[in-house]
Amino acid sequence: MRGRWPAGQRGARRNANLNFLALFFLLVLFLPLAALAADLPTLTGRVVDNAGVIDAGTRAALTQKLADFEAKGSDQIVVATIPSLDGEEIEPYANRLFRFWKLGQAKENNGVLLLVAPNDRKMRIEVGYGLEGTLTDLHTKLIIENDMVPAFRAGDFSGGISRAVDDMIMVLNGNPEELEARGKRNQQAPFNSDDLFFALFITVWAVIFFGSIAASILPPIFGQKLGPGRYRWLGMTFEPGRSSSSGSGWSSGSSGGGWSSGGGGGGFSGGGGSSGGGGSSGSW
Repeated sequence: MRGRWPAGQRGARRNANLNFLALFFLLVLFLPLAALAADLPTLTGRVVDNAGVIDAGTRAALTQKLADFEAKGSDQIVVATIPSLDGEEIEPYANRLFRFWKLGQAKENNGVLLLVAPNDRKMRIEVGYGLEGTLTDLHTKLIIENDMVPAFRAGDFSGGISRAVDDMIMVLNGNPEELEARGKRNQQAPFNSDDLFFALFITVWAVIFFGSIAASILPPIFGQKLGPGRYRWLGMTFEPGRSSSSGSGWSSGSSGGGWSSGGGGGGFSGGGGSSGGGGSSGSW
């Protein structure tokens, strides 16, 4: 009959339509995810400072230090900075970058990635499978909180990254005790400026209140009487009942300084290792 498709052609047409719909839905589902995935930089050396936050001297020193460390024991540490994550979370980005660069040796999976995204104020230490038992999540958390966060808040990216690398090398060399002891010391109650202000206020108020009472009561008892209502005590002249004293006297103010709240490689590549998401993240 004219105007009708043979059964075989109808089936093929139906399959084509189904394939088209499946492809369409896949694009709808995964294109937004792909849009959130930031581009991965090229591995150009042991320090890839695409954000430009590490000074030249520190970058050269880190490169040499990391090369010497890898030559000594084969563990591979790479430092990377990127301006922004472009909306992606730092954990999946760091894992993608670690796997893309294939850090560490293929059989050992002994790579470490220190990643910093200054515009997002985030950092992460991603640890390869083979080092998760040595450079633990606790160690990476301590390194981020004690080395990187304070330095980054002060604008010292070079110093914070350099200290973090030193502590990672220390732990990987089998000496985690100093890092752990430092972490315990830093677990003390954090400094609270409000508490300090309150304590100072109470102290000043107590000095003024009790000092004025003492200046009124004690000189007549223990001091030398100079005249009507005038006494000399502790090298000072007091006139209890008056707002001021002649000569040297007690005063709630002082001349001079006071307390103020203000204050004046080429040829480098990964060896084929992988990571399963071990490590820690932080922000500042």
